[in-house]
Amino acid sequence: MTNPKLLIVEDDEALRTQMKWALAQDYELFLAEDRLSALEILRSERPTVVTLDLGLPPKPEGVEEGFLALSDMLGHDSLIKVIVITGQGEKDNAIKAIGQGAYDFFCKPIQVDELKIVLNRAFHLSQIELENRELQQRLREEPFEGMLGTSPQMGEVFSSIRKVATTDVPVLIVGESGTGKELVAKAIHRQSPRAPFPFVVINCGAIPENLLESELFGHEKGSFTGAHIQRKGRFETAQGGTLFLDEIGELPLLLQVKLLRFLQEQKIERIGGREEISVDARVLAATNKDLKRAIEEGGFRDDLYYRLGVVTIHLPPLRERENDILVLATALLQRYANENKKKITGFTKQAVHAIEMHRWPGNIRELENRIKRAVIMAEGTRVTPEDLELVSPFKRYEGQGLREAREGLERDFIQRAISRHKGNITQAAEELGVSRPTLYELMEKLGIGKEK
Repeated sequence: MTNPKLLIVEDDEALRTQMKWALAQDYELFLAEDRLSALEILRSERPTVVTLDLGLPPKPEGVEEGFLALSDMLGHDSLIKVIVITGQGEKDNAIKAIGQGAYDFFCKPIQVDELKIVLNRAFHLSQIELENRELQQRLREEPFEGMLGTSPQMGEVFSSIRKVATTDVPVLIVGESGTGKELVAKAIHRQSPRAPFPFVVINCGAIPENLLESELFGHEKGSFTGAHIQRKGRFETAQGGTLFLDEIGELPLLLQVKLLRFLQEQKIERIGGREEISVDARVLAATNKDLKRAIEEGGFRDDLYYRLGVVTIHLPPLRERENDILVLATALLQRYANENKKKITGFTKQAVHAIEMHRWPGNIRELENRIKRAVIMAEGTRVTPEDLELVSPFKRYEGQGLREAREGLERDFIQRAISRHKGNITQAAEELGVSRPTLYELMEKLGIGKEK
């Protein structure tokens, strides 16, 4: 593999040479002394990360040329990561640069080891955003209803969708609230021969029990008080297509019997009706409940469970899709920024860390809501943890002793690094800035198995 491309924009020849020798082994370096030559390299070589000195000729004593270079670079590619290098007395200018879209800043004299860590994170985030672009391109070619994911768990979900879409068997989709169960159902329908026909959705937990039977099966005129006309139910409106029963675990036992009969015979009876009506509709169901426990407690029929779950697709919670979280967050940020016409170029490094550390109990729905709000409320060009209303990850360690909190933080960092590099200990150690033997010692001390 070729080394990632790094552009160093620095008019001080001694510092430029120092950075060149310190970083040449890890990166394909490009050097520029001024704004115009930097932009020329940017257009021809397309580096994803840049270090930028604010004091550039023709006025190296000021910062105007540096800020102009920053604006030009972000205008050329809004996702480029610019790390500002500035003198000790210019920290206010560096913070201003962050507000205008820079990824991070360093004060001179440069500590090379610290710079390497920040560069590593910048390239990591850049790679995620590149994968997101590629995924969005793929989504325009593959009808997966906007579902994003590169994790092995989502790979299995996509594979299952392709397999079951060509059949007519009932499918049970299980997963926590907010994981995207309806999106999976839509994807199955759109990839099936039934795609030209209706996709009908009903939430079994959102309709009062005394109205649910009529909603599902319809009724005849005069069959009950208020039934002034004949009405078709959702089964009939799904004729030829797909009926998606969301929150199937909330379906009352009496209606479970009628649903079971439909699955066996493909026939229904309207309320007050005396004739059977044949309906050709495929049934997909979803739940966030443990149906096996509901069966044990007498709240769900076991025969219906096995009829519905000929094939079961398990949707993983977002916290188990660590490699997908930033991909999803970046895609949602771009979507909502475009919808709201906001010039937001990405997340601050603190926001990225907060996103990675959060447990996402509300899953993708929570992620969508937080990012939508952040885009509306953000005042700068990058979203902050405050915009996302994400509590500091250190809150989880409050009330613990220093030793316990330190070990907990180390454990979190190590597990996430290993997960990001898919179990590659060498790469994880490099990201964490320790040797492989040291990382193995830490893993043993903290009880972390390599398989995690």
